[in-house]
Amino acid sequence: MKRWTKLGIIAGGGNLPIRLARSCDTTNSPYYVIRLKGYTDEALNAYDGEVVYIAEFGKLVRVLKEQGCDAVVMAGIVSRPNFAQLKPDWRAAALLPKVIAAARRGDGALLNTLVELFEAEGFLVVGAEEVADNLFAPAGAIGQLAPSDRDLADLAKAAEVVKALGSFDVGQAAVVRNGHVLAIEAAEGTDAMLKRCASLPEDMRGYEPDEEIGRRGVLLKRPKPGQELRVDLPTIGIETVRNAAAAGLAGIAIEAEAGLIIDREDVAAAADESGLFVYGFTGEDLQPR
Repeated sequence: MKRWTKLGIIAGGGNLPIRLARSCDTTNSPYYVIRLKGYTDEALNAYDGEVVYIAEFGKLVRVLKEQGCDAVVMAGIVSRPNFAQLKPDWRAAALLPKVIAAARRGDGALLNTLVELFEAEGFLVVGAEEVADNLFAPAGAIGQLAPSDRDLADLAKAAEVVKALGSFDVGQAAVVRNGHVLAIEAAEGTDAMLKRCASLPEDMRGYEPDEEIGRRGVLLKRPKPGQELRVDLPTIGIETVRNAAAAGLAGIAIEAEAGLIIDREDVAAAADESGLFVYGFTGEDLQPR
């Protein structure tokens, strides 16, 4: 049973906001989409809502309340803006020093501050997995392929790397191949990190033409330690699979019940077609082998 009457979907880029709006339509759950100007996919225009500039916090709150929204979900990709170039409305201008101070501490601190601001306005802040079913990654293989023992060793090391870096509020993802860290996620995001992996010399990245060797390396995504779990959970989709395949990786691992998979069946089909595994890992998978 929903804990709210009407949901405000604060939408950035990518497919997740569309998935949430589609789910609300399917379940006849009232909603209104705030499309952040310059970030959202055009497909989101088909859903009830309007465009708001990222620095118009006062307008955003006013619109949500006028629409009768009592809860909000933040979904989609929003790159950090150039604060010096923002043109905030009066409400955002008053909050900007607090927001900038949080941003200097990292993305996690910034998101925590945004959650606090919405809660201070009386909104219930919910996670995407509360809005749409079947978003959380299940435990185990998602598709026909499963990780080998060597892949599981890479998975475990990548999990430790992300955990260690998370204490510095850095990224949610890492790529490890045969125990060697190929990449860690920073400000550029997962897809750009994978494209960086794909640009490495073939002897450094996952794919080798020898059929007996095949694909090597694992992309792993997990939340940072202490992360606010209602916003910015690690997420994968079809584009993640395509970029992991282009980088020659053996597969993708995402923490079970702590990461999101958009359009799970399509992701499984794309992974099978590309010869990759997609795997929801648990603490048991991180034990020494």
